[in-house]
Parts: sequence; C-alpha cells; structure tokens
Amino acid sequence: MTTNIASAPVYVIGDIHGQFKSLLKLLQAAQLIDDHHSWCGGNATLWFMGDFVDRGPQGIEVLDLVIRLQGEAAAVGGTVASLLGNHEMLLLAAYRFGRRSTGLGSTFLTRWKRNGGNQKDIASLTLHHLDWMAHLPAMAIVDESLLLHADAPLYLKCGRTIDEVNTTFRKLLSHSDALAWEEMLEDFARRGAFLHAQHGEEFARRLLGIYGGKQLLHGHTPIHLMLGCSPKKVEHPWIYASGCCINVDGGLYFGGRGFVHQL
Repeated sequence: MTTNIASAPVYVIGDIHGQFKSLLKLLQAAQLIDDHHSWCGGNATLWFMGDFVDRGPQGIEVLDLVIRLQGEAAAVGGTVASLLGNHEMLLLAAYRFGRRSTGLGSTFLTRWKRNGGNQKDIASLTLHHLDWMAHLPAMAIVDESLLLHADAPLYLKCGRTIDEVNTTFRKLLSHSDALAWEEMLEDFARRGAFLHAQHGEEFARRLLGIYGGKQLLHGHTPIHLMLGCSPKKVEHPWIYASGCCINVDGGLYFGGRGFVHQL
C-alpha cells in the first residue's frame, strides 16, 4: 500500500502490546482521536507497526480500537493501517494449533504463553479478529519509507517484491502447515539485523534496494534495549545505520511513554 498525498500528514506508532490506556493517551496527544476515542485525524494516515497483543493486559481492546478507527478514518478520507507483527502470528498459531507440538519440544500454546501470551486475549478472540489479523500485510511502502515489523532478515525468504512478501505471508496464514508456521515464527523472532557496525547498514541498504524506499522503519526491538538506557528516557524514534534505519518501538510494555512519529 502506497500513500502519496503530500498535504496529508503520515504518522507511525510502534508496538502496543496490550497497553490500551497508553495508546489512547498517545493518539489523543497527536490529535488523531478525540475525548470519546473517535477518529478526529481527518485525512491523515496512521500506520501501526504490529504487535498489538501479548505481554500487556488489554490486547483485544487495542485490536477493537484499531479496527474501529480504520473504518472511521476511511469514512472521512483518512487511513488507519497496520503491519503484521510476530505476536499476532504467535496468537494465531496458539489459537489454530493449540497443544500441537512445534517440533522444538513444546506446543504452540506454551510457546505463545512463554512470549507473554494473555489468556484473556485468546478467550476473547472472534472470527473477525482472526480474519483481520490474518490479512495484515507484512511490509509496506509509505512516503518513501519501507515499513516492516521486525529488524530481521526473514523478509528476503518470502519474496523480492512487497507484493510477493505479503502474498507469502497470506498464503501461510491461510493454511495449517504447522512446520511452515514454526519456521516462520522462528525467523520472525530474530532481531538486530541492522545493528552491526559494518554489515548492518549494508544489509539495510540491500533491503531498500530490493523493496524500495529511502529509509527503513521497524519496531519489534524496544529502543531502550538497543541503547542500554531506561525505557522512560525514550521519547523519540532512534535513527541508526547511518540514517538508513528508524526504530519506532518505544517499549510501552516495559513502562516506556511511547510516541507517535510523524514521517
């Protein structure tokens, strides 16, 4: 999905992880929702980077809000969109495969729980939630920025265009090939692909060369873990790899304040 309306602002927000109240505060401060939590951003575009669920207490409330805002924004010429995060995939796998073995000595359900799975989330899932998550794109270009959830190499395995990557994920999520899901979840959990002093920038530029865009935006790895600082000190994106990469994960579930980044 490409957005090329120069006059309309474009915002990006990182991993929410069930921090519903923090999300409301951030969207209100950015004047994207009003006091009644309804869209008031007009023709603005808002992209979520994935990981709505797990680790925090209100993943389903976060999903419901985003799905509702998507409709409200579209009705007035705005856009609310999202990438697929690895925690959406973990939740979908736990729901679909349950106690089936992952082949790594555990089950999909225990793996999800070990990664912060919230029993309340899985108990509250509806078919609408499941279908919505299963159709989220894994990658997008927005205003010359390449958006992907994870700072991980897995996207190269999935195709050489954004459409190919998104089609690969969609096909996988529509089938019950447990081994293929397991392999993708393993790859999706990796991080730090652009951090290496020499090869990180080179790899980021390689991805930009293949998929397009001038900068690469990701979430997945909280900024404070990369910087070795308190999550409360993170109030802005972290730009690194000689300006090629922007990390927008404000570490909300660690107690960070989070932020909404305007492109």
